[in-house]
Amino acid sequence: MTYDYDLIVIGAGSGGVRAARISAGYGAKVAVIEGDRPGGTCVIRGCVPKKLLMYGAAFSADAEDARRFGWIVGVKEHNWSNLIAAKNSELVRLEGIYRSLLKNAGAELIEGFATVTGTNHIIVNDQELTAERILIAVGAAPQLLDTPGMAEHAITSNEALDLETFPEEIVIYGSGYIALEFAGIFNGFGAKTHLVYRSDLPLRGFDSDIRSEIATALEGRGVILHPEKTISAIEGNGDKKHISLSDGTVITASQVMAATGRSPNTAGLGLAETGVAMGGRGEVIVDENACTSVTSIYAVGDVTDRINLTPVAIAEGHAFADKIYGGINRIASHDNVASAVFSQPPIACIGLNEHEARAKYAGITVFESRFRAMKNTISGRAEKSYMKLVVETASDRVVGVHMMGSDSGEIMQGIAIAVKMGATKADFDATIGIHPTAAEEFVTMRSPRL
Repeated sequence: MTYDYDLIVIGAGSGGVRAARISAGYGAKVAVIEGDRPGGTCVIRGCVPKKLLMYGAAFSADAEDARRFGWIVGVKEHNWSNLIAAKNSELVRLEGIYRSLLKNAGAELIEGFATVTGTNHIIVNDQELTAERILIAVGAAPQLLDTPGMAEHAITSNEALDLETFPEEIVIYGSGYIALEFAGIFNGFGAKTHLVYRSDLPLRGFDSDIRSEIATALEGRGVILHPEKTISAIEGNGDKKHISLSDGTVITASQVMAATGRSPNTAGLGLAETGVAMGGRGEVIVDENACTSVTSIYAVGDVTDRINLTPVAIAEGHAFADKIYGGINRIASHDNVASAVFSQPPIACIGLNEHEARAKYAGITVFESRFRAMKNTISGRAEKSYMKLVVETASDRVVGVHMMGSDSGEIMQGIAIAVKMGATKADFDATIGIHPTAAEEFVTMRSPRL
């Protein structure tokens, strides 16, 4: 059968663009369908703009710390509109880069929303296109809980990045990495910030000690925590939102933000009707080669709801292209994937948390360090950094590394290489630290936790 394309990629985010570029580089005729802006969640409404706002928010704490170092400084006010304009200019630049990457690779970008109508067929802009293979890379989208008033009055992370007016007071519902990152952003710019969450500690799924440490740090920075609470209703009154909590508390705030998770963006895509096996949350079920239950349809990235991180989507897209069009037998590994939470202070980790390690191995040894960073000894900030190594006792292999503190993401990237290579605690001990740094604590922990 003759097709219009060798490959149609639905979604021009990080994973889809990487798959399209590499596939076209191998000689495949590729079309990429995008209904929004090329760049996807990460570049347009996720990690990039969010981190730009995080950088801006961090200056208030930096200015506060600077006074004790002899600087005569003051932060009188912040121009939110100027920051949003600067952020948007950077996103336009990055979008242009993504368009150029596709064009230079020889892939065709088609703007519009696609629907899969058959194993090799899609419709976009009322036009039917065919391809030997279809790759789904549409990512995920914020979800709203079915709480009275939530849909009418709450914003999500999408809208939070483009607010015209900065809120004087905000309630953030959730305790995952998105909730914590935006809590740091709004708090850093001066908003009275509430964090409401169902569990006893933030960041479900992370190491229990990290969860405890970040709760203490958030409160130390002025974020108001409401653990073991839910939002029962939201009512609006002009510019004010009245947020009722499950314990009867009512908070009146300028904004309420829902950060209670993201769902695969598959609604209306036509996958189930085409025979593609789907999970309970709408995720596309794939094998290790990114292939779905329909042999001509593949999927990568957050739409598969496995490890929802941009670098993982990129790795999956690259592996798909190498295997299908490059003749290289590659599989994207999901083992020992490092990650970071750009909260304030930030968090980073790789490998197993302590609970997971105890469940997997007969014996583990834990090493930890909790200390006041050198900068804080003069700035007067009471906040402490925390580091933790989880070691399988029998093999001495480091199976988990966790950190909360300044530059943790940058530090963990290097640690991740060692863990990926199977480094042992003896390897860490034999490494001479860089002094004075926080990172040296990872190679100077000698006494196991009792």
